[in-house]
Amino acid sequence: MNPYEELANAIVLQAVKDYRLHDDENELAGIERFFRSGWFGILTNINPEMLIAKLREEKVRYEY
Repeated sequence: MNPYEELANAIVLQAVKDYRLHDDENELAGIERFFRSGWFGILTNINPEMLIAKLREEKVRYEY
């Protein structure tokens, strides 16, 4: 993996970590906007809607 791919992966991973840590709806909405952005599409080929759905499911599961 080249350094640019490593950087792209690190950016996406940090956004996922941030999503997991925040409970503020405004913060989560901002991160979801990033996931749906063109910039995210440049960084990765992950389906943003699938990722958001999984992260939301994870949050609901761990709220109990």
